[in-house]
Amino acid sequence: MPRFSLNVILIITLCTGTATAQKGFITRSGHQFSLNNKPYYYIGTNYWYGGLLALQKNGKERLKKELDFLKSQGVNNLRILVGTEGKGLVNGVERVKPAFQFEQGKFNMEILGGLDFLLYEMGKRKMYAVLFLSNNWEWSGGFLQYLNWNGVITDSVMRSKLNWDDLRENTSKFYSCGPCQKDYENQLRLVLNHVNEYTKHKYIDEPSIMAWELANEPRPMLTTAVDKYKQWTSSVAKLIKSIDRNHLVTLGTEGIMGTDESADLFKEIHQPKEVDYLTIHIWPKNWGWFKDTSIAASLPVLISKTQQYIRQHEEIASELNKPLVVEEFGLPRDNHSFDPASSSYSRDKMYDAVFAEWARSRKQGGVIAGCSFWAFAGTARPVPGQIFWKEGDDLMGDPPQEEQGLNSVFDSDNITWKIIRTYTIN
Repeated sequence: MPRFSLNVILIITLCTGTATAQKGFITRSGHQFSLNNKPYYYIGTNYWYGGLLALQKNGKERLKKELDFLKSQGVNNLRILVGTEGKGLVNGVERVKPAFQFEQGKFNMEILGGLDFLLYEMGKRKMYAVLFLSNNWEWSGGFLQYLNWNGVITDSVMRSKLNWDDLRENTSKFYSCGPCQKDYENQLRLVLNHVNEYTKHKYIDEPSIMAWELANEPRPMLTTAVDKYKQWTSSVAKLIKSIDRNHLVTLGTEGIMGTDESADLFKEIHQPKEVDYLTIHIWPKNWGWFKDTSIAASLPVLISKTQQYIRQHEEIASELNKPLVVEEFGLPRDNHSFDPASSSYSRDKMYDAVFAEWARSRKQGGVIAGCSFWAFAGTARPVPGQIFWKEGDDLMGDPPQEEQGLNSVFDSDNITWKIIRTYTIN
């Protein structure tokens, strides 16, 4: 093998579109992920609260038990929330607590200690994390909190229940708020350079991390914010890559539904070389794909629209020569029940349809590289007679502002897990 200088190797890497990293990291080569020189395709789950479990009473034991369970089902990739901002009601609802950045520029480092433990335990099980750094939505503080700290929106507006138009108008201001973005970047830098107390690795050198995600579902929200939105997503991706050469970067978008229903905008924001892969989310309830509470009557249409949505984005990913991950998809239980013992027939059919798209791509060596259902609730259970989360309750897949049990998959959902195993255990 000829000897090349480091500069020559770097030029070759840039020309081939291959993301490099140390051995044991997940990388990208064209339209595929790679792990130890082999294509990496995965079925994962959203475990947004995983970094908080170690801080709860008996939480470390619960965490290890749930990781063992997921591993036994062949689920080895977890999407996890890192950045939580502020405290108190926001948009009229509770938010995730305790917060990482509890006041502007003040951080509770115990939160990263909990994430340290999670990543340490995941590493022992050869599991990988996708970490999202903030949120377009209010349930973890997110962009609204940065706007509030910098005087763009008042305390009363922050706490009040906003209608959809007001929420869009307020959130869109984040992309033109320089001080807000600076606060976000300060949090980002702190996280990336943090040293894991268990592994002794800086997060930028942590093999159990697969990717950094700018935020959960960042949207321009208004057409007037599109240009600033494009500038922000591109600049933050570049910033992360300038700090961390080992890990992948993605934006965290819902797809065309989150980019003013513009396929061109979705494609454009994923074009920069610093953005390693594309993501989509699929939410039939939120998008009005069914009306009946039973869901079952609308199931054929719902599944057809799900397949069409995936394939539409598959084409865009192929054009960009980058992987695509279906990183959120969910559905309530039949009859909108929150009871873990109730039927999940319709949800299971939707899951099977999404996994089948992934399996087709995997067999063909295609661009659909991963899919992560929303969301894993593990051993937690809703409190009988109580709809929403209260402080002291077990954390589960449904964030505080949503009905507990709405989209959660529990460890007791045996039929769902049987379907998952047909794709993961082979």
